[in-house]
Parts: sequence; C-alpha cells; structure tokens
Amino acid sequence: MVAAVIVVGLTGGMACGKSFVAHALRDLGAYAIEADELGHQVIGPEGEAREQVLAAFGETDRAKLAAAVFSKPAELAKLNAIVHPAVRQRARRTIADIAARDPHALIVYVAAILMESGGMEEAKKTIVVTCTREQQIARALERPGATEQSVLARLEHQMPLAEKVARADYVIDTSGTKEETLRQTKMVFEELRKLAS
Repeated sequence: MVAAVIVVGLTGGMACGKSFVAHALRDLGAYAIEADELGHQVIGPEGEAREQVLAAFGETDRAKLAAAVFSKPAELAKLNAIVHPAVRQRARRTIADIAARDPHALIVYVAAILMESGGMEEAKKTIVVTCTREQQIARALERPGATEQSVLARLEHQMPLAEKVARADYVIDTSGTKEETLRQTKMVFEELRKLAS
C-alpha cells in the first residue's frame, strides 16, 4: 500500500450514528468502506463465503442467520470465523484499488465490531462514535422491527462504549445536534488530513 494513503477504522455502539459520521466524512472527501455491505457481498450469490455458510448453517439470509446465532456464542463464533476473514480480504482489495487510483486517499473502514473482531491491521487510527445509552435505545427503537427486548439484548452483547472510547484515537459524540456532530467530524477529518500530508 502507498505510504500516503491513510486507513482509519470507524466504529461505535449500536445506533450511535456511525453511518451519519461516515457519510459526513465521505462528503468531506474521504472514501468509506462499509464492513456490513461487504458482509452482504461475501454471502451473496457470487460471494466467497456463501458455500461455507450454507454448509454450516443451511441458510444465507442475514436476518435468519442473526436470529439463529444471536444467543448461541459458539454458533456466532463459527459464523464469524467464516465471514470475517472474507470481509477483511474484500476490504483489503478495495483499499488497494482506491490507493492505486488515489495515492493520497483517506479511507474510512466502517465496522460495528471493529475492535471485537481484531480490527483491520491497515487501520492506523480509530474513530469511535458515541452517544448516551438512552439515545442509543431510542434511536434503535426507531428501526423497523425493533423491540425494547431485542435492542437491550443486543446492547448487552456489545463491548461497552466506555471501553471503545478508552481505546479510540478520536471520539465523535453524536448526543448533541447534527450541526455539532458535523463540526466534530470536520475537526477529525482535518486532523487526519494533516497526518496524510
């Protein structure tokens, strides 16, 4: 990879505003790679993990897979062991493609479980997006099909936000207004641009 390219990991808790911050960084000139999108691709019709997932679980529908493994740590670990390496490989190929086109690129790798999954070795810095727990719950409940029980269960399974914040190079707090979040995002973008130059 070209030295001037900077890869940054972007993570945070459920419903903290990762996508909003990723879009804002993209608007400022960064490239964004979404691990979730790559997860869809690797178990999709042409995906490199599809056959393995089908053999192990008899299913590649993400909602059904999630329901099947959510409360079974061993099954979740088995699914992650198949999917995560394929996602990381796709991410690396995408990073290499961007670097070939733009040797001064700032690339943001967006992953909900960046820290839990061992992250991306290429990521030189980490941004954690945070907000209050009450806001997380309220925002998550706005999603289709969400129930308070399912939201609380998912939060219990995630690394505590305070731990993610403690390990972050940059923190963007989305508990205020959108304008305030955008202001923080711009400051972080400018800091990262200085690193690249």
